[in-house]
Amino acid sequence: MSTSTFSAAQNQASTLHLPPGSWVTVLDCLCAHFCAISREQWLDRIARGRVLDSDGQPIAVDLPYREGLRIHYFREVPDEKPIPVIESILYADDHLVVADKPHFLPVIPAGEYVEQTLLRRLIRRLENPNLVPLHRIDRHTAGLVIFSANPQSRSAYQSLFPKRQIEKRYEAIAGALPALDFPLLHKSRLVDGEPFFRMQEVPGVSNTETRVEVREKNGELWRYGLYPVTGKRHQLRVHMTALGASICNDPFYPEVLKGIEDDYTRPLKLLAQGLRFIDPVTGEQREFESLITLDW
Repeated sequence: MSTSTFSAAQNQASTLHLPPGSWVTVLDCLCAHFCAISREQWLDRIARGRVLDSDGQPIAVDLPYREGLRIHYFREVPDEKPIPVIESILYADDHLVVADKPHFLPVIPAGEYVEQTLLRRLIRRLENPNLVPLHRIDRHTAGLVIFSANPQSRSAYQSLFPKRQIEKRYEAIAGALPALDFPLLHKSRLVDGEPFFRMQEVPGVSNTETRVEVREKNGELWRYGLYPVTGKRHQLRVHMTALGASICNDPFYPEVLKGIEDDYTRPLKLLAQGLRFIDPVTGEQREFESLITLDW
């Protein structure tokens, strides 16, 4: 396997450093570590070349176990449920791909979603296994996601985010907040909450900032413009809840709606609407706008 092919495979695969144990083979270790996956399933994956060693080569079924050995494996979900939404490609060149992600579609494989993700769909559509998202938005949020299409220029684009050299603009529909003066800057400290997929505000030095403005008023609902200065998970959803107006149809904030399947008629009213930055490769001003709109 060539270096470029292996790098592309790594982008799609998960990695496990084999933990301490007394197993005879890597297969034995995988079966013990991932007890929800049967030995028959691992044998099938190995037979199809879906488990790779540290050099990117398919492993043999009797490969001896060694603590710390790096193994790459491709996640698979049997009978994965289709997500009935369609993504759009707004821009593509040798370096960048800009996609408009619909609500409910995950950006990358996680949990019960593997093939039904924006990344896997774009890899198939563009026939480019080198695609890597430069940032992420959560599954319930719609809008713009930028992908690196070329490993050689990837680091230049990745550096835009920690240096805060990319302007992100969101839109949300939530309850009216007539008691507050806008525009305002909300700062807080966000940490992992309970359950594990939620975030929460706690006392302490702030690590998140969001500028909030009002764009339109419609009775008890207002349309807000959100400008995140930082990019913590669920930041905008938590900040709007903290202000007293959770984003409409949010299944996690202020409370988790348990046992409710996705309702495609009631998407989260949050949109990653615009992105603007100076292209580090060409020096050009780049500006992208989502074609998705939020209705009342």
